Amino acid sequence: MLFSSLDLARDIQRAVDACGYRQMTEVQQQTIVPARKGRDIYATAQTGTGKTAAFALPILQRLLDNPEQVQADRPRALILTPTRELAEQLAESVKAYAQFTSLSVLAAYGGVKLSGQQKKLHAGVDILVATPGRLLEHLAQCNVHLTEVKYVVLDEADRMLDMGFNADVQRLLQQVSVKRQTFMFSATSNSSVNDLAKALLNNPVTVNVSKKNITAQTVEHVVYPVEERRKADLFVDLLAQENWFKVLVFTSTKAQADVLKKHLKQAKVSAAVCHGDKTQGARRRAIADFKSDKVQVLIATEVAARGLDIQGLEHVVNFNLPYLAEDYVHRIGRTGRAGTKGQAISFVSREEERSLDNIERLTGERIAR
Repeated sequence: MLFSSLDLARDIQRAVDACGYRQMTEVQQQTIVPARKGRDIYATAQTGTGKTAAFALPILQRLLDNPEQVQADRPRALILTPTRELAEQLAESVKAYAQFTSLSVLAAYGGVKLSGQQKKLHAGVDILVATPGRLLEHLAQCNVHLTEVKYVVLDEADRMLDMGFNADVQRLLQQVSVKRQTFMFSATSNSSVNDLAKALLNNPVTVNVSKKNITAQTVEHVVYPVEERRKADLFVDLLAQENWFKVLVFTSTKAQADVLKKHLKQAKVSAAVCHGDKTQGARRRAIADFKSDKVQVLIATEVAARGLDIQGLEHVVNFNLPYLAEDYVHRIGRTGRAGTKGQAISFVSREEERSLDNIERLTGERIAR
């Protein structure tokens, strides 16, 4: 199904064309039409399936269909997302879709001063993309009011629950009119996510574009059994042997990320680190340097597992397996996107074999050793 068949506003279609979109993905086909009719949406979709456009385009269309003067401190659409990186990237995507309209977009997240965001909120924005914690701070200081919000998106709902944001999300949505349209997107489906959907959505259209919790078909999975102390040496060897040019590596802790970076520096491999102890500016620089090929390796903790959209990323390495099997799905969703081939490589110590069993049970596949 082509985007041109949707009869979108001319300025939105122009932006879609500028983004190079022609054919809709499955989640877009199932979501955009009912969303334009005002239906609530509950979608389970893997990362890399085009879900941002699936909720952003109908919201932009409905905002243009119902024009209102922008009001200070009162956005008309709210997109909640769990991490700073995701908020920033979502805002950039929505801005791209709205680039030929007069609609304004702001990302509000922690790690930077409130004052800059406060000024922009006072000037008035149509669409606010925010992390729950930072939005609660702005509400406490009366920098924003949610009474005019007509459209709400909960993106990465499962991750928000994992990170303990359930109560915050419920508090925030109590400030929004019950006469709203709500979209809920989740990479995985479980009882907690389903309970949240029942609490917040009104007779939603349910969209499930893949088998439960399954990984993308375009990703090849490989396991290297290895002792913990030998993982760094193995990684350096594989970089050279396999001629990997651009690699995203996940560690379980910030300390492991820092130690691996030192090891790579000694081996003269350029690397950057992205984790919670780094400032927002440092994390942004690390991601930008990786995207522009200034560094060969980006080492990240779970904080960067969602939303990192890096063109042409062929290799994701799990230096340590994640604590939650579902997070394996989120991590490796960085590769094999939009139909391209990717490889997920996991270094598994004897202590991690149970975690590997859980991942294989979740995905329903045995991973090659």
